Amino acid sequence: MSDTSKYHLPNGTSADGPYDLLVTPESAGWGYSGLRILTLEPGQAHPLSTGESEFLVLPLTGGCTVTVDGEIFELDGRTGVFASVTDFAYLPRASKALISSACGGTYALPSARTERGGLRARYGRKEDVPVELRGAGACSRQVNNYCLPGTFDAEQLLVCEVLTPGGNWSSYPPHKHDEARPGVESELEEIYYFQVGGENGFGYQRVYGTKERPIDVLAEVRSGDTVLIPHGWHGPSIAAPGYDLYYLNVMAGPGQDRAWLICDDPAHGWVRATWESQDIDDRLPFGAEENE
Repeated sequence: MSDTSKYHLPNGTSADGPYDLLVTPESAGWGYSGLRILTLEPGQAHPLSTGESEFLVLPLTGGCTVTVDGEIFELDGRTGVFASVTDFAYLPRASKALISSACGGTYALPSARTERGGLRARYGRKEDVPVELRGAGACSRQVNNYCLPGTFDAEQLLVCEVLTPGGNWSSYPPHKHDEARPGVESELEEIYYFQVGGENGFGYQRVYGTKERPIDVLAEVRSGDTVLIPHGWHGPSIAAPGYDLYYLNVMAGPGQDRAWLICDDPAHGWVRATWESQDIDDRLPFGAEENE
């Protein structure tokens, strides 16, 4: 029996209070990863207590002011997720923040539960966000590496964005990270939050498991949809021809070394070798002029 209805959260079905989307460790049925999507009208403000979790404030559209722990961070934001990378703010565990916006916008608030709290609130410059082009040919995609080991310090939280031109596949070959195997694989829960370019745009997300840990998801995704990945192989993420696909990845787990180590499905890992003879899709990177 398919698990799609359990792990696919269509746009609006997990809204709660001020949030267009509210995923907590409790609502997801796991221990660490969370995500909130907040929309502010011009002049609105939203208080956020981080509690047992660390957060990012990551603009999807629009800018905002983040006040936290006596610091004020002015985020320029962006006009949209396909237009450019964005600046962002880091909020540590056990802090109180106020997110306000003179012009309004929509903001992703990825989070990770953590028992540590040694980091301070910080500003992340968009100029310091590594933009990586992965794959080749029809597997070409862009990855904006906001908060990963080696790009930005956090306690448990891992955050990146993947942008896939219409007709291409990403998160491919399918991979997993649900076992703690030092140097080989990390144990991480993952959230995919989607936006799709173009009116009526759509894509597809696949998740499948092993005989020992079954999971079966094949979801048609549209803007504002979310897919939860507690375990199992995930991929491909498929952008329908004519519709560029964006997703925000939020990951966290119990490992204390904050590593992101993945293992390809051995049935499909050979595909990586085929990229050596192909060029990267010339539609990448997205927003090249605005990013310069």
